[in-house]
Amino acid sequence: MPDIVLVQPPIEDFFLTAKRTIPYGLACIAASLEEQGFSVAIIDALATNKSKIIPWPQEMAYLAQHYGKPDASPFALFHHYKHFGFSFVHLGQLVQQSGAFLVGISALFTPYYKSALEAAVTIKKHHPDCCIVVGGHHATVLPETVMKCKAVDFVIRGEGEVALSRLAAVVKKGRAADQEQLVNIPGLVWRREDGSLHMVKPAVIGKLDSRPLPATQLLKQSFYRRKKRGSAVIMASRGCPLRCSYCAVSADSGLPYRRRGVASVLREIELAVSRDNVGFIDFEDENLTINRSWFMDLLTGISALRKKRDFELRAMNGLYPPSLDETMIVAMRKAGFRTLNLAVGSFDSQQLKQFRRPDVGHAHDRLLKLCKKHGLDAVSYIIAGAPGQQAETSLNDLLRLERQNTIVGLSVFYPAPGSLDYRRAADFGILPPHLSLIRSSALPLSHTTNRGEVATLLRLSRIINFIKSLQKNQISLPAPKAFSNPDLSACTERMERGLLLLGWFFDDGVIRGITPEGEVYEHPTALDLTRKFIRKSGYLVNF
Repeated sequence: MPDIVLVQPPIEDFFLTAKRTIPYGLACIAASLEEQGFSVAIIDALATNKSKIIPWPQEMAYLAQHYGKPDASPFALFHHYKHFGFSFVHLGQLVQQSGAFLVGISALFTPYYKSALEAAVTIKKHHPDCCIVVGGHHATVLPETVMKCKAVDFVIRGEGEVALSRLAAVVKKGRAADQEQLVNIPGLVWRREDGSLHMVKPAVIGKLDSRPLPATQLLKQSFYRRKKRGSAVIMASRGCPLRCSYCAVSADSGLPYRRRGVASVLREIELAVSRDNVGFIDFEDENLTINRSWFMDLLTGISALRKKRDFELRAMNGLYPPSLDETMIVAMRKAGFRTLNLAVGSFDSQQLKQFRRPDVGHAHDRLLKLCKKHGLDAVSYIIAGAPGQQAETSLNDLLRLERQNTIVGLSVFYPAPGSLDYRRAADFGILPPHLSLIRSSALPLSHTTNRGEVATLLRLSRIINFIKSLQKNQISLPAPKAFSNPDLSACTERMERGLLLLGWFFDDGVIRGITPEGEVYEHPTALDLTRKFIRKSGYLVNF
């Protein structure tokens, strides 16, 4: 039976990207706890294919006009709201069976913090003698919202490896109520006798290489398999030297930028490949390529490892285009990169100024040419719906990507707590009224770009990517065709449905959906945007 259980709780949302949920942070903390002599188990409530359709939260009722009907077309967004992962009761039972004296719960993302608190309440009911501590980004920036839950005994702000080990030692000795034992634990938050909170600044690890490699053997590796081999997440650095306004871990967040030594990262990769049969590794660094010489040394070492066994690399958190050049692209291809995820933000100079990012357009376009030259795919990410951002600016960003050899990734803006834009949204008085709405799927802001325009832009990105797939497969685009509301109950092929919808869209600019039963209906569409898109895109030049 373990001394300590670390929990990744279930979440509730319209969608879940399972390959992005590997609880790497918990594995890092587990390794530090084991180094101090504690036995540890990780309960990953998301490491299951189980999901359950649940009612939408009341505060999301406004989304019904955008997501209300199911859509079986290539231009679909969301419909069902789901509970992903174990039930809270099952989670409580698992912790009870463990008998752990200390339970650490991850509250990484603000819109899911209530799931972390419900996990805490349920665990406390099943295992009342345990001590519960909550950590993660949400707990770091908004600890008061977590400590309102009486089932939570402590919060750790910042990086928890050292702090949780120290707290575990205090709790194990039965001295958790002795505040003199708590004051020297970095990042710790607790309740004083009068109910007020003792709070210190977030914990930061000085030398990353001083920490043991993450205890990934405690994760449910079988769930995260990809193409019959394991998948892994690695962070070779923490923090970021840039000051992007929308980012909660920028240089202005208080979290310093630090890199691990190349040798340490290579040991972690070698262990993942040899022990866990990993064939896919995602670097979740905020800015993996910002230090050229360090990154080139890392690529050289990875290429040597790949001579023993093949694996693919990705940096799904996004790469900063100006930091890359052709020599690096060639080295990345050799090291196992097959797709580059490029963080653009916007091509508009005024919007980039608002985001506090330099002009990345020239670097981005140069990279796309290099990707084509060296056989790499690309995904380019832009942001829509930010405070002060105009819908036409985002439309122009889409039109630029429509003409280029890249997949379009349109990210709906949300004000991340701890970021400059979160404070800016608060100053504008446009913060969502509920923390659960601080997520892209909730279309959280309706400012200079309203929600109808944001949803239209998001569907336009789907249309562009569908057209790119047609072109890749040498399938001709349909001619514009007046809508006639046919019976499509027998039309079940996604491609066929997409071609029909695309022909109607080219004619009148209305974005339509198709229910699984074949009913065609109109999505709320910002026609000024779609018709301008059709006119400027050049898709109809041959008709």
